[in-house]
Amino acid sequence: MHKTIAFLGLGQMGEPMARHLLQAGFAVRVYNRTAAKAAALRQAGAEVVANPAEAVEPGGIVVSMLANDAALEEVTLGHPGVGGIAEALGEGGLHISMSTVSPATASRLAAVHAEHGGCYVAAPVFGRPEAAAARKLWICVSGAAKAKERARPLFDAMGQGVHDFGDDPAAANVVKLAGNFLIASAIEALGEALALGEKNGIERIALAGFFSQTIFACPIYQNYGRSIAEQKYTPPGFRLALGMKDINLVLDAAAASQVPMPLASLLHDRLLASLANGRADLDWTALALGISADAGLGAQQTTSSSIPAK
Repeated sequence: MHKTIAFLGLGQMGEPMARHLLQAGFAVRVYNRTAAKAAALRQAGAEVVANPAEAVEPGGIVVSMLANDAALEEVTLGHPGVGGIAEALGEGGLHISMSTVSPATASRLAAVHAEHGGCYVAAPVFGRPEAAAARKLWICVSGAAKAKERARPLFDAMGQGVHDFGDDPAAANVVKLAGNFLIASAIEALGEALALGEKNGIERIALAGFFSQTIFACPIYQNYGRSIAEQKYTPPGFRLALGMKDINLVLDAAAASQVPMPLASLLHDRLLASLANGRADLDWTALALGISADAGLGAQQTTSSSIPAK
């Protein structure tokens, strides 16, 4: 096991995940496009580098937690004049991709790593930033068995449980997209149910509290239900714009697999309307604002421009 781990991407999720690796005793070399976000980790003992390939040790391990497919492909493949991490890792290298990306991207990048003698493991996570900070992430993994075994100490340092979905590197990303589709569907259902209750004189928080303590006593209905009931959409744990990205990935995967997903199409339109109304930087639960507006309710029409400056 390489004790120096390269970690790429220090957003709301990546920063606490990299911090847990440090706390577990790994030497961590980090890269983030916005260098200022690495300052706190530098103080915690991480080495900060100027580009992704510089973070890599030949034959070593790279963990990436990046925003989208394009960012993951750029750091993996590189661009003219700047090599990617697949080449830098080379023979015996391991890339653990923890981003939410398309299954097709996972398959393509796994093939690129194989060409360089390395391995690619998909390991997307379920959990919001507070779960990442508390080491409570659920990690879905797929890829070669030996590569997953090599990655296991890192997973144990960052999450509360690992679920294995086989050898196909694309499989874990299918699971992740299916899960995010279910979460978005729950948000839509909660928004509609709470609007129905409010329109008929039932207090939103009481209604959400009842369901989340009885027949829907699960974290999604409890946590998201509270936010939607209180109409509290800032600060965002998961930006609405990223939710739109994920629903687009769901629809792409559904089209490629010839799986009709009419509810995903509804979610796409709801999120698109939210973006058109300036809510890109709110939490993705803010799609419920559109539901309230459609019901003629005087929901607070929060927009991204109204988020207080940090």
